[in-house]
Amino acid sequence: MFRNSLTLLPLLAGLATAQTIQPPFVGHYTLVDLGVPTGVPTAAGGLTISAADPNQLLIAGRANSAQGAVFSVPVQRDAQGHIVGFAGTATTVSTAPSVDGTLVYGPGNVLFYSRYPSTAFAQVRPGSQTADKLTDLAPFGVGNSVSSINFVPAGYPGAGRCKIAMFPNGQWWDVTLTPDGLGSFNAAAATQVVGSLIPGAPEGFAYVPLGSPLFPFPSMVVTEWNNSSIVAYTLDAEGNPKPATRSVIASGLGSVEGSSFDPVSGDLLVMKFSTAHLYIIRGFGPQSCTANCDGSVTPPILNANDFQCFLNAFAAGSPAANCDASTVAPVLNANDFQCFLNKFAQGCAQ
Repeated sequence: MFRNSLTLLPLLAGLATAQTIQPPFVGHYTLVDLGVPTGVPTAAGGLTISAADPNQLLIAGRANSAQGAVFSVPVQRDAQGHIVGFAGTATTVSTAPSVDGTLVYGPGNVLFYSRYPSTAFAQVRPGSQTADKLTDLAPFGVGNSVSSINFVPAGYPGAGRCKIAMFPNGQWWDVTLTPDGLGSFNAAAATQVVGSLIPGAPEGFAYVPLGSPLFPFPSMVVTEWNNSSIVAYTLDAEGNPKPATRSVIASGLGSVEGSSFDPVSGDLLVMKFSTAHLYIIRGFGPQSCTANCDGSVTPPILNANDFQCFLNAFAAGSPAANCDASTVAPVLNANDFQCFLNKFAQGCAQ
């Protein structure tokens, strides 16, 4: 099932525009087109690394249709853990009718997936080969369609909360889940976060690994169907996107759908709906050189910009400015300035 007139926008954009990392992220991040995994049908949706095997990538195929299913693709990794290829043909691991832009593990390693067009999301308990539960949010005022669902990770504001985004209107909701006694979950409440309306017909979203270059604050990425782009937002105190902070990471990607961070490498994995291409954006994750605050890769990587970056982070109270990793309040203090100066003087070879 296609999204009617909305479908042509990203398809045409993908033909006319090259896939490009946008400033200021260019130079810090790289985009790789890994191609199409054998055995995954087009109309590809959400994706995630298997909780049971980090060398298996789960991908939703035949998305938005009654024949939707979750496929498992073996992947090849290099010495640094980056996915560099596919190691075999995809196999079906679960039926997933109407699956959309998200596959994500929630509490208890239950696999959640969004559905289109639907006011409900599905839950697949460990070991199941079909959805064990459909959770309808219509009683709470949620309309069509729940395009994506995710959980705020530990260490982020709003940790543990369940969040959903709506297609195409960009509504953002906070959902309270309670155990149903069977290993899955009921929805006890759902509240629209009015201040977090986001544009572009959002599909998948995922939380940026802490310490990633150019992300001094907890942030998230969102795939935008209408704009063929991947964008980033800073989070508010409850783990919701702050619309005014929107910045484009990559453009010209066509019908981008699912997004997920690889827990092994920290790379961002993105699926293209129309062709089932896997895009990978590398460069996320904590940097080995603390003094390279802005994450630059062009020599000299340590320069005045790193001082400005650190000052900005300190002034904003960002955890990224806690150079000495202190835990006693106030955690940001003069010691962090001395720590940063010392690390800058040591250089990135240290």
